[in-house]
Amino acid sequence: MSKKPNDVVITGIGIVSCHGVGREVHEALLNAAEAPQPVVDTERFAPYPVHPMPEIDWSSQIQRRGDQRQMENWQRLGVFTAGLALDDAGLKEDEESCSSMDMIVSAGGGERDISVDTLIVNEAATRNDRGLLLNEKLTTELRPTLFLAQLSNLLAGNISIVHKVTGSSKTFMGEESAGISAISTAFERIRAGQSTHALVGGAFNAERPDMHILYEGIQSLAQGEWRPLWSRNGPGGGIITGSASAFIVLESRQHAQARNATIYATIDSVEGDRGSRANGGLEKRLEEMANRSQVADGADLLIMSGASGSHDLRDRERRIISDKWSSAALRGYSGLTGHAMEAQFPTGVALAALALKTAAKPPRFDADHESEMNTPPTGALVTAVGFVHGEGLAALSGE
Repeated sequence: MSKKPNDVVITGIGIVSCHGVGREVHEALLNAAEAPQPVVDTERFAPYPVHPMPEIDWSSQIQRRGDQRQMENWQRLGVFTAGLALDDAGLKEDEESCSSMDMIVSAGGGERDISVDTLIVNEAATRNDRGLLLNEKLTTELRPTLFLAQLSNLLAGNISIVHKVTGSSKTFMGEESAGISAISTAFERIRAGQSTHALVGGAFNAERPDMHILYEGIQSLAQGEWRPLWSRNGPGGGIITGSASAFIVLESRQHAQARNATIYATIDSVEGDRGSRANGGLEKRLEEMANRSQVADGADLLIMSGASGSHDLRDRERRIISDKWSSAALRGYSGLTGHAMEAQFPTGVALAALALKTAAKPPRFDADHESEMNTPPTGALVTAVGFVHGEGLAALSGE
């Protein structure tokens, strides 16, 4: 494919998962001879296993303690990872570039105050005037800043404050679809010449009982011990969540070359859709997106599947991939990082770009269902199938 000035290229990657902090850690995972051992906590939220957040020195990217204190964990994680991406792109200290940089974030709702929730539930069990009870607790138990902290666009706001990224800002909500929309919007803006550089990504804190209630509301969480992604047919619905964050710096090729930036990969297309999954609806939409992406099958194609682990959806996606790209190497990265909701798609795109840049032949994350990759990838396909709705696909190629 010929190179064009408005090609959308990745020039900075910030990533955090249960395996550690930063690009180098994840490059090592992708270039390892064998699949890494799972980093999973089966005790704190039993019976639900979780891929936990690693140890992080927040001060290395968020220097002011006051800034750290006023953020919830998912915000701290996102702001920290955004800083990693800016550092990696060589833009962290470039005030002019940061002041004109667009920012598009995928975010969920704020974190619950579990102690106050518990207090309200316990007292409500002994009172009939529950409306009055709620009003009492709203005025006496909740900190004044709680409602502000719940706003999803505060992740973008905190990135602006801490890292001085002050161009246009947009925040998407909507679980996995938010991550798809964030990358798709940045991609289309740059390709159309409406933007020259953008910071895009999301963050997810899986270590929250309220999130477990959300997932388990439709009996979707795996239970008991950890199992590889494609082999999860044991108790529960199959999803193991993971605390993770990924931010990427996207630029037009012309803008990147003008400042001699390192290019990890080119994004050739981004597709997203949603609708009913009944009567083959999911298969039809994925097939249409695959056709539009025009990604050819081959042994040098790496498919980074963002399958959540949900049994039925996982298996339906895998059948489509097998039919469409039978020679490609399939890797279900949720088995490596856990399912990261709003950050799921950005995480897959970041991992795919790292694999392309380092000519990695990622080890099999599930030896029983994934084949060896004997040829370094020249192209990558990243998928995301939401645990309730929303599908996405991104095609990447070498720089």
